[in-house]
Amino acid sequence: MAIKDTFKKIYFDNIKRPGADKLFEYLESTDFFTAPASTKFHLDKEGGLCEHSLNVYYRLKDIMDNEKKDWAKHISAESIAICGLLHDLCKANMYVVEYRNAKQPDGSWSKIPYFTIDEDMPYGHGEKSVYIINGFLKLTRDEAMAINWHMGGFDERVKGGSFQIGKAYQKHPLAAVMHVADLLATYIDESE
Repeated sequence: MAIKDTFKKIYFDNIKRPGADKLFEYLESTDFFTAPASTKFHLDKEGGLCEHSLNVYYRLKDIMDNEKKDWAKHISAESIAICGLLHDLCKANMYVVEYRNAKQPDGSWSKIPYFTIDEDMPYGHGEKSVYIINGFLKLTRDEAMAINWHMGGFDERVKGGSFQIGKAYQKHPLAAVMHVADLLATYIDESE
């Protein structure tokens, strides 16, 4: 099954709330299914963003399926799909291909493509994903916190000295688990 088809099946098997159809139409109107996951850090290839989103979904589902704490019993399969599949929606329509000169083994020079960022909506990272998703379907507070803070210590607000992430993780454990799922997908599943 093609990666987009796998994504679509998981999406529609799990996400049933009003607006889900329109949000998927939006995804299809962007480069979400062909964009890279990053410029150079992980899955910096065509289709990397969709692949990464699936990897995070699988990790998040596995963690939640094995979580023993009572709070986890209240997190639905729909929430897991929304958070895992859509946490990096902010990256849609963000990457562009540019070219740089590279020396070839024979000593000649040629232009090679690489991904760079051309951000047309500088709204942040997790918060931008929350903003876009909420334009189509209403997120629960746990979902919004999980998507908003999924970058953990890599979040620009945290780098700037904000301590709000700790409060979010204490009050919304799904946010902490979401960050762990993103880390595992990025640094374990997607490592070369």
